[in-house]
Amino acid sequence: MRFAVLFASLFLLIACSRLTPEQYAKIESGMPRSAVIELLGEPDQTDGASMLGFSGERAIWQSGDTTLTIRFVNDQVFSKDMQKS
Repeated sequence: MRFAVLFASLFLLIACSRLTPEQYAKIESGMPRSAVIELLGEPDQTDGASMLGFSGERAIWQSGDTTLTIRFVNDQVFSKDMQKS
């Protein structure tokens, strides 16, 4: 019985992962930050800076062995990268 509960819990965690290739493919250059947050939820880490009317942010989402990094310029997607370790 314990094995069945453990297996079901593990399956749900994997199935509910927000960092899938399908989610990654939905993120497009120029997409607003708010739309990315709606798709993936709040990032696990962020850092950023602002200068001369431009703002930049690096946002990182992590789930298991997958890391997704998105760079925003003026709250729009500039670049994205997904890596598995």
